Amino acid sequence: MAANRLESPSAKRRFTSLFCSLLVLIGSWLGANPAAALDTSAGVGMQDKALFQERVDYTLTNQSEVDFHGQALTNTSFAGATARGANFSGADLHGAIFTQGSFSDADFSDADLSDVLMDRADFTGTNLTNALLNGVIASGSSFAGASIEGADFSDALLDRDDLVRLCRDADGVNPTTGMATRDSLGC
Repeated sequence: MAANRLESPSAKRRFTSLFCSLLVLIGSWLGANPAAALDTSAGVGMQDKALFQERVDYTLTNQSEVDFHGQALTNTSFAGATARGANFSGADLHGAIFTQGSFSDADFSDADLSDVLMDRADFTGTNLTNALLNGVIASGSSFAGASIEGADFSDALLDRDDLVRLCRDADGVNPTTGMATRDSLGC
């Protein structure tokens, strides 16, 4: 019978209104501060006010042919992004997210890709010469036709098929770590 009292729309509105009023009263009694909204009227967006201000978000964007050469892009998200032919040479991408992105024919030579999450991403034909790929997670990714001379894949998680293909072309020694590419892949 008590459940029937709240079935009518007007009873539900009165109950909701009473409940909200009670929450406001309790909040003011406890000295709670109201939530402050971000002021975006000056053209400053949420991204500029983010907690991790050094992190840039390129999620689901088209960055094809863009020049990121030598930039500090640690912890940046490129999840689902398209960056075909982009230049990441010498960039610091430590801890970045490349999940489900398309980076075919991109240049990652001399880049730091340590601890990057690059699962289900396309790295077909990329230049990974002398790149650091320590601790990357690249399950479901494709490195077909990638240049890997001097790349360091230490502690990387790769699909077995990719590992076999990469071992066929593995050559060189990484100039930063001194690790042979073949040894870092466990060939």
